[in-house]
Amino acid sequence: MIGKTYGIRTHGCQMNVHDSERLAGLLETAGYQRATEGSTPDVVVFNTCAVRENADNRLYGNLGQMRPVKAAKPGMQIAVGGCLAQKDRGEIVRRAPWVDVVFGTHNIGSLPVLLERARHNGEAQIEIKESLDVFPSSLPTRRDSAYSAWVSISVGCNNTCTFCIVPSLRGTEQDRRPGDVLAEVQALVDEGVLEVTLLGQNVNSYGVEFGDRRAFGKLLRACGDIAGLERVRFTSPHPRDFTDDVIVAMAETPNVCHQLHMPLQSGSDSVLKRMRRSYRGERFLGIVDNVRAAMPDAALSTDVIVGFPGETEADFQSTVDLMRAARFTTAYTFQYSPRPGTPAASLPDQVRKAVVQERYERLVAVQEEISWAENRALVGRRVELLISAGEGRKDSGTGRMTGRARDGRLCHVSHVPDVRPGDIVETVVTYAAPHHLVADAPLLSHRRTRAGDLSDTRPVGISLGMPRVRGG
Repeated sequence: MIGKTYGIRTHGCQMNVHDSERLAGLLETAGYQRATEGSTPDVVVFNTCAVRENADNRLYGNLGQMRPVKAAKPGMQIAVGGCLAQKDRGEIVRRAPWVDVVFGTHNIGSLPVLLERARHNGEAQIEIKESLDVFPSSLPTRRDSAYSAWVSISVGCNNTCTFCIVPSLRGTEQDRRPGDVLAEVQALVDEGVLEVTLLGQNVNSYGVEFGDRRAFGKLLRACGDIAGLERVRFTSPHPRDFTDDVIVAMAETPNVCHQLHMPLQSGSDSVLKRMRRSYRGERFLGIVDNVRAAMPDAALSTDVIVGFPGETEADFQSTVDLMRAARFTTAYTFQYSPRPGTPAASLPDQVRKAVVQERYERLVAVQEEISWAENRALVGRRVELLISAGEGRKDSGTGRMTGRARDGRLCHVSHVPDVRPGDIVETVVTYAAPHHLVADAPLLSHRRTRAGDLSDTRPVGISLGMPRVRGG
């Protein structure tokens, strides 16, 4: 095993990014080393997503590109995991027989053994389990960042949204015990981590498995008692389960960030009913109003699907109206795409592609207008930034670095030689664009953190993809 290298290509949501960190930790524990940039790894792992319509095409296109690469490198292995592997199973090896290992969402811990077995037996190994073998957070990890970490509090989902394939691939919700979650957070802080994001397909239903429906609010408050933990975030909550005690916990716990990503999906009550979303527009806006009453500085973001089967122009206009009322800082907008195996795929009145595209462009334009206005309101205000590495590259053209504000907004800040990723600075916003802020004013404060000292030596960046959980 000495000298063998690996590379991981991650597609999809935060859950996949979290899993890829575990896959990297497992491989390094087994003796593999991360491949250097520009080199061809001995093992390439595709951690796949099945949410979008083109996910299959992307995977098989990537596998097709890998075929000649593998042929030119004897002994190279290719593994495919994640949601698409859970869904397609043996189909992957049938369509791409040069793949060596296929593993599912419930058994990522099996990867090193499966690679060795495929090498020994000289044939592809497929292992797809129907239920969770080992909770991913108990596995070794190689994190992307010295100062920021994902902490999974649950896996799976108990909802039955008609457009979503995730529950059939990730299984029903399983919650970790609060003590296990807090022990992991404490261990991360002891290593120098400043910021954790509590992760789950539906985080605010946390506790249903062990009978405590207020467990999530209690967990947020408990995170507030951990010395050295600067920031706590979470994603993604479901409006059905959003309770006032969580809002109060967010407002009263100093290290819980005033940031909320809560998927809307549609502003039309009739569309929400067909989606099998167990709330309506009035309920959603009620949560928004309660959040803003408790935390006027909160930044809200959402997910929206345009063109769901049966969506009329009036339905679409209801979505536009609700988004104008909610004033989201950011909205991740998707054109509906049918996923085989979901109830929505067989619904009548599928909306024509040209209509979906036109509505999508209108909605994006509305949200750009709102986002820009919300960001412009911050010009002249003080902002605290955690300087980041992947996002926080120095831009040779502007001499800026990048950080995240406490409310999650991206801000480019004038570069100061002593500032490193993981440091915390305070400055003043001087310019706003729809998707970022700029702070060219002198720093008001600069705090070197332990994470900032580690960032020059801790490797980062094993994953690619969208850092977000769709759904909730």
